Amino acid sequence: MSIEVLLMQDMDNLGNAGTVVRVAPGYARNYLFINKLAEPVTEAARRRFEKIRVELEAKRAKVLADARKKAAKLKDASVTIRAKTTDGETLFGSVAAQDIAQAICELGTEVDKAMVHLNTAIKTLGTYDVVVKLHPDVSETVKVWVVQE
Repeated sequence: MSIEVLLMQDMDNLGNAGTVVRVAPGYARNYLFINKLAEPVTEAARRRFEKIRVELEAKRAKVLADARKKAAKLKDASVTIRAKTTDGETLFGSVAAQDIAQAICELGTEVDKAMVHLNTAIKTLGTYDVVVKLHPDVSETVKVWVVQE
């Protein structure tokens, strides 16, 4: 058993604002409706969404433009991270997404640690290609040099 709801905001793994999706009644009642992320499908809800649709589209365009601007700054960028080693090759600990995000911020581009996608933990000295996902449609690869402190 499921009910139809009209999404009022973009939701990862569910859909974009303005789409009608089927969800479990408890999920709709206890999460989506309470947080004003969706409304029951009615003609009044559709009219309300049409009023805010223009604002949402403008906001999406601005966020995408900002992400593309950041990606242009990060194109061919590289950062160096100094780390302590135990035996001259293996790191004492590891380099985390937070460390990479902080190094990128020092270049002048504001990046959150959630945007940095590491395939595996960096535990040795060397050069790594790290993907920075600035927007669902925009990502850039940054070269990370891990050198001995």
